[in-house]
Amino acid sequence: MMTATGARPAGAMDEAGAATAVRQMFNTIAPRYDLLNHVLSANVDRLWWRRTARRFKTVLARPDAAILDICCGTGDLTLALLNLRPRGARPILAGDFSTAMLRRGARKFGPKRTRRSANGAPYATAIETDALHLPLRAESLDLIVTAFGFRNLANYEAGLKEFHRVLKPGGQLGILEFSTPGGIVGKVYGVYFRRILPAIGRMFCGGNGPYNYLPSSVGDFPPPQTMVGTIERAGFTQCAWQAYTFGIAGLYTAKRAPVTP
Repeated sequence: MMTATGARPAGAMDEAGAATAVRQMFNTIAPRYDLLNHVLSANVDRLWWRRTARRFKTVLARPDAAILDICCGTGDLTLALLNLRPRGARPILAGDFSTAMLRRGARKFGPKRTRRSANGAPYATAIETDALHLPLRAESLDLIVTAFGFRNLANYEAGLKEFHRVLKPGGQLGILEFSTPGGIVGKVYGVYFRRILPAIGRMFCGGNGPYNYLPSSVGDFPPPQTMVGTIERAGFTQCAWQAYTFGIAGLYTAKRAPVTP
């Protein structure tokens, strides 16, 4: 059975090299990242953000809930989460280790994103951080979510253990990621993903690296059943995967076990 390891961009020899390569890549493509995401997905990605946020609407509705969107990129999922937060709610933490991506996100979700923020409209606080080394206390968060960033971690098991560390007992985890669908859909999607998508990416960004890395990173990512097992081994309970759009993407959910009396 395939085991979960971590991202390995071309030329990376170890975890440190992989992390450096991923950070540099996303810093490079940040200016065109939003446009390309929406073009390449035909705006289906917007539906994925909203569907993921709705999955956690109960915890989002709690004003005092401590929430982290890690690997937040330019903040599309963060915005979807904020849309379900009540006025006066505790700010969401939005973290990423790509400075360029985080700066663009902060323009969308920061306290100055709208004049209404002064009147209690929900907002997010940007923190530049590595998902494998979160600057947060143990058992301090009610919810961690991440969208299309988890597969870029240099070590999946280490990332899950770090998430487990900072979640409170009973806290929830959501990982939205690409997957490889089967059947005819998988074959058609494979042609698009491996041939057409990189070509479009080169047109917008130039160079072969970033949009050749994307299909290879998805192909190398563990299948859902393997990832569910990896999440369980990290100490989580109620681990599951729900397919989105014929299995092109899907949401992993899990909880840190509550304290038993």
